[in-house]
Amino acid sequence: MAETYICFIDVGYLRAEGAKVLGARARNVRPDAEKVAEWARNLRGQKAVDAQFLRAYWYDGAFDPSHSEYAGQRRFFNAIAQTPGIQLRLGHIAERQHRLRNPIRSALRNSATALGVEPDQLLEEFDRNWTFYPERQQKGVDTLIALDMVRLASRSVCETMVLIAGDRDLAEVVRAVQDFGVRVLIASPNCASIAQELAQLADHIIGISAESILQIRADS
Repeated sequence: MAETYICFIDVGYLRAEGAKVLGARARNVRPDAEKVAEWARNLRGQKAVDAQFLRAYWYDGAFDPSHSEYAGQRRFFNAIAQTPGIQLRLGHIAERQHRLRNPIRSALRNSATALGVEPDQLLEEFDRNWTFYPERQQKGVDTLIALDMVRLASRSVCETMVLIAGDRDLAEVVRAVQDFGVRVLIASPNCASIAQELAQLADHIIGISAESILQIRADS
């Protein structure tokens, strides 16, 4: 039986680091599932990957059904789930008010008072020209990645794992699956962003061409 490899994709990481390489905002960047699957398949035959592609796991954060963006995101996820070679795994997205919103508005109010300008009028004009987008953070994604990697390694499902992530918290997971005899390759569009401990554990590091797998919205 031919040796196989599986890809584990932290989409939030891929989006953020790919955006930096492309000089775009992360919120305006979207990974193309078909191109990601093609990239994963094409790893076969490279110097570091002498095995057959089995599948890729796509890890992302999902909005709560009550969120205004839920329906649009759900359509996107449905398309991902139907992409050959990709299995969708979802954590959730936690939103909070931008941490600079209140300090900036407070400073504007104080400045307006000091200058003899009506504070509410200044803030109203400011709100017309500036938007504080909520800060979003994926929750549960690292846990899903860790559980899947250890589960599959313990069952000897594959001999090589390709991890698209850079978080130091995944270092212990990499150690665990390597103890099962699995090779772990770390891939990134921005290899400098990989945590040092994770990079040192990797059996090989692979650079990703961001242009080949990411889409940028026209309004970016």
